Amino acid sequence: MANESEPAKPLDLPAAVKEAAIAALVALGLFMLLIGIRTDQGPTGALVFTTRFGALAAIVAAVFVATLIRATLLRGAGISVARLLPASVSTAASALTGYAAAAFLVFALIVPIVFYGNRYLLDLAILIATYTMLGFGLNIVVGLAGLLDLGYVAFYAVGAYSYALIAHYLGLSFWICLPLAGILAAFAGLLLGFPVLRLRGDYLAIVTLGFGEIIRLILLNWQNFTGGPNGISAIPRPSFFGLPFNPSEHGFAATFGLAYSPTHRVVFLYYLILALALLTNWVTLRLRRLPIGRAWEALREDEVACRALGVNTTTTKLTAFAMGAMFGGFAGAFFATRQGFISPESFTFAESALVLAIVVLGGMGSQLGVAIAATVMLGGFELFREFDQYRMLVFGGAMVAIVIYRPRGLVATRTPSVSLRDHKDIPAAIVRDARTETAA
Repeated sequence: MANESEPAKPLDLPAAVKEAAIAALVALGLFMLLIGIRTDQGPTGALVFTTRFGALAAIVAAVFVATLIRATLLRGAGISVARLLPASVSTAASALTGYAAAAFLVFALIVPIVFYGNRYLLDLAILIATYTMLGFGLNIVVGLAGLLDLGYVAFYAVGAYSYALIAHYLGLSFWICLPLAGILAAFAGLLLGFPVLRLRGDYLAIVTLGFGEIIRLILLNWQNFTGGPNGISAIPRPSFFGLPFNPSEHGFAATFGLAYSPTHRVVFLYYLILALALLTNWVTLRLRRLPIGRAWEALREDEVACRALGVNTTTTKLTAFAMGAMFGGFAGAFFATRQGFISPESFTFAESALVLAIVVLGGMGSQLGVAIAATVMLGGFELFREFDQYRMLVFGGAMVAIVIYRPRGLVATRTPSVSLRDHKDIPAAIVRDARTETAA
């Protein structure tokens, strides 16, 4: 992809037509079986094929026209949103980032008050907060340390099963099991970190992906301990300082003189995961300003330079894996106590892919970007639920567009860990991806 700062090339119509034709052929190959042919069950139970070549031709033609327009109008130049806006607007937008984060936090705090009577929206808010916390944890590994981790769901699973098994066999409360689940997940992060110390890029991604599948298969096949495919049920719920959320005279509602409502427990769970997510965010921001945080960012930019400067890359990588895994374990423990039931099917590769997409689309290294991406992706999925047949296609196209035209994520600016004089964010226009520079 052309750099945003490069000028447009002279118009070459044959080359533009050739590029559009190649894009149309690729679209034809991708959508031939997805859209052109549909399989249904006939009246006798046999498989019946239905062709939809008209819709296929329309999509291929749209790809051809869109690529041709892009090739003729842009002529190799990238699309820069900053160019379309005055400099004063771009400066004001950077200055308003802090206010946007504060507004986002205020809205998150009043969600249960505004939507108290809507159980569906409350559950959706809990889901968004859970994935936001997972995004914060993975952002340490991917966004700050630059280590591509495709098996992050393994730490999520370790935290969930640790809480469920400890509560089941030892009968400990949620508040005791929560830190234990985080510690065990951090230990799993160290186990993953040691074998991959010398790996980078695609090789690191493959190993972490395999680690996630190993954890899932262990949980699936160790039936005597984990329950196997049947999972673990009747997981204890958390209480409010010893007050259970039930209609008894010693429950939460009776103690505070309130009418009993099952929504009380849902609101409590929402504020619990929100507090955990905010704690994760605060710890991450503090760690960025410490020497270990600056070592993570240096490792992300250039590992060879880190070694030359005397930075211990072994401990830097291990601490990144351990810290990210610990926060994933906290989120897993919350998931187990909220659901009351867990099984290996809840911890597939799709969960890792979703969390990684949240981190990348939000802007690697940006905490606010992770929160915005989690809200947009999960809320958008629910918004387009009525268009179930096309929503994955729409979101796939939207993700491709963001990666092409906003390669550094929705929030592309970086806040420096240490500033000597005035505190100023680093604009996206001068941020360079070390991997892109190396490839060039």
